[in-house]
Amino acid sequence: MGITRLRGFQDIIGLDADIVSTVEHAARRVAELHNFREIRIPALERIELYQRSSGETSDVVEKQMYAFGDRDEAETVIALRPEGTPGVVRAYIEAGLDRSEPEQRFYYLGPMFRRERPQKGRFRQFNQFGVEVFGRPDAACDAELLIMIDELRRELGLELEFQINSLGDSSCRPGFRSALLNWGRENLNRLCRDCHERLEKNPLRLLDCKVDVAVTASAPNTRDYLCDPCRKHFAIVEQALTASGVRYIVNPRLVRGLDYYTRTAFEVVSGAVGSQSAVVAGGRYDGLVEALGGASVAGTGFAIGVERLALALNATQSRAERAPDVVILAMDNAVLAQANSVGSDLRLRGIRTDLLSPERGLKALMRRADKLKARYALIIGPDEVAHGTVQVRDLKQSSQQEAPLHEVAEHIAAKLE
Repeated sequence: MGITRLRGFQDIIGLDADIVSTVEHAARRVAELHNFREIRIPALERIELYQRSSGETSDVVEKQMYAFGDRDEAETVIALRPEGTPGVVRAYIEAGLDRSEPEQRFYYLGPMFRRERPQKGRFRQFNQFGVEVFGRPDAACDAELLIMIDELRRELGLELEFQINSLGDSSCRPGFRSALLNWGRENLNRLCRDCHERLEKNPLRLLDCKVDVAVTASAPNTRDYLCDPCRKHFAIVEQALTASGVRYIVNPRLVRGLDYYTRTAFEVVSGAVGSQSAVVAGGRYDGLVEALGGASVAGTGFAIGVERLALALNATQSRAERAPDVVILAMDNAVLAQANSVGSDLRLRGIRTDLLSPERGLKALMRRADKLKARYALIIGPDEVAHGTVQVRDLKQSSQQEAPLHEVAEHIAAKLE
């Protein structure tokens, strides 16, 4: 038996890779239109980064991280990054930006790793596209992030549901946490085993539970405990979304279980990807920069599960192989220089080309051109080179004409306009 891929990992090939790339390119374009700059962070970090950011009681830290000792640095435990935000915050602080130029807008793209049970839309290696904004505590910034996601949704032609909530802040959130803790103790016998452990460590995580959804429907509502500044902040977010035509629902069960998350939290879900319906998640984390040793700087952002969004896109699009515009048939090795030159000229004009092997006869090459569903075939043999010409075959019209070798790229470009 040959070597196979590890459980929970995937190969993304051909059409599937095309759809993933479509999502990535669209996300980059939207972020750059909103004046975000790219940041690239390491795939390996000290484990303390995630313990201090995600929290030692989170599922990510307790169960899902790939962590191991670093042989180059004694007693250092490192981890494959399970998410992007902590690394971006660390880089922001380490570069001194939190003190020298705190207002920054970054986007990132890359693989993340979590050792969790594989299923549709959930793999142990997956790609995230994320944005982080630092130095903006205002509600308008929260709304802008949701508007960005809606712009991406429209560009991809997707139907997605936007869910938002407010978590309160350090003034009002303790009251909600206390109410939820008391509710959990009163309903302990109705909660699952995992929630028994969550209750005393981090009661907000009760609302994240997928087992106790019916039970927690009667739990306290975050919005009933908001202070006036938090109510005003959330109202501004709602007003901005409504004015921009972004459709949303308020989901009082939507929480983040860590203390540095404040006020706005949101998820964007798709009905086309199965049980792993969340394709985007984000929120405000005004305490995270300070928690990781930086200045007291506000932060907010979101992360897109690229493969999950690609699944949603795949469910709405017809699948078709990407065909070359032109295939070049070099009839023997002696004409490869001319064939490659023609190919370069075509690509400079943005025309997709494929140079076929000169080791086969014309009939075999034409069968390959038909299989590729190319629009035109350029036949270049010794006779054509000697006369400075190329045979241009229209594979859809089954017609053929001769064109000057040095003008053929311009000739094809005009036909494709």
